[in-house]
Amino acid sequence: MEADSLSTEIILIHPHQTLGKVKLDWMPQPGNYLEFYGQTYTVLERRHRYQLKTGRYQLHQIALYVQCATRPDEKSWIDGRWVIGDASCSYNACSEMIRCAVNPDGPCKSCNFYEKS
Repeated sequence: MEADSLSTEIILIHPHQTLGKVKLDWMPQPGNYLEFYGQTYTVLERRHRYQLKTGRYQLHQIALYVQCATRPDEKSWIDGRWVIGDASCSYNACSEMIRCAVNPDGPCKSCNFYEKS
């Protein structure tokens, strides 16, 4: 069974609830954004569920654990991936999920703590 034909369950972390199931044509990684019924979510975790068939385990379903989010306006390309915020700041977390410790909600442009790294 191919990944693009697998059922993907979308689970909201807080409050913990299943939002629904969908078949995706891409493999979301933690930190990716997902549009689902007009709402934007950040993928926090991806789990694979396997099923035993004819003596072998086969990938049966994918579960995505998400939280509500808004797409960040500021992104930087670092080492082949997008990170939130201005990566030239020494406080930037270089993460797809969090901008930095001192100003996690941003924006980077008007941040008083900005330090060129």
